[in-house]
Formats: sequence, C-alpha cells, structure tokens
Amino acid sequence: MSSKTVNIPNISCQHCTNTIERELSELKGVIKVKAEADTKMVTIEWDESATDWKQIADLLDDIGFPVN
Repeated sequence: MSSKTVNIPNISCQHCTNTIERELSELKGVIKVKAEADTKMVTIEWDESATDWKQIADLLDDIGFPVN
C-alpha cells in the first residue's frame, strides 16, 4: 500500500472535497481518500498492484483539481 498527501490549491469548499473523495474512491485500487478544505490538502492511500500515482494524478487533473 502507498500513501501520499498533496496540496490542491483549487479546493475552496466542502463541495470540492466531496467531489475529490467521491471521484478518487471510484478509481480501482484507491483504498482511502481524505480531503480538507481549510488546508487544501488531500491524503490518498492506494494499492500499487491495482493503480499507480500517475493514474490518480491524471484523474485529479481530469476533474479540475490538479496537484500543486
């Protein structure tokens, strides 16, 4: 299992964090997602055998929340 905490400057509200958590949770291999609006930080845990960081970062780009 891998884990990464990243800054996403586009987070401005709870709706943003809900969208990030929902979309990433649907990606095969993602185990846990915790997004915080006040710090603009997102922590993601995933299974390397099912997905990799590039797929996660690409999905964040696709939904309008690129990693800083």
